[in-house]
Amino acid sequence: MLAGNFYTITEQTQEGGQINATIALNAEHPIFGGHFPEQPVVPGVCMMQTITEFVRTVASRKVMLQKASQMKFMNMIDPRQTPLVDVQVTCKDDEAGLKVTAVLKREDKIFMKFQGLFK
Repeated sequence: MLAGNFYTITEQTQEGGQINATIALNAEHPIFGGHFPEQPVVPGVCMMQTITEFVRTVASRKVMLQKASQMKFMNMIDPRQTPLVDVQVTCKDDEAGLKVTAVLKREDKIFMKFQGLFK
């Protein structure tokens, strides 16, 4: 899990199948020493893991990604320049599983958009 180490939750609201949160990135986390020295960038796998952790919160159970129908990395996140990131996750139960739409952004800058299926 990345929560509590790679990022901390500073604000969070949840209503039904939707969660909105603001996370503070830990710019001193060891992952940035290798990704990349002198120019830290949040790895895409960490963005996806963050979304997964919020899906688990909404679903109140462990979930696993089954299908990513859309995963767009639109801008890089430098934790020194953008220490706070807004996370929006919407989950809807479906016969195939849990349909998820998520966005990582800050103000008008979108970092990642995701649509997919979790089980």
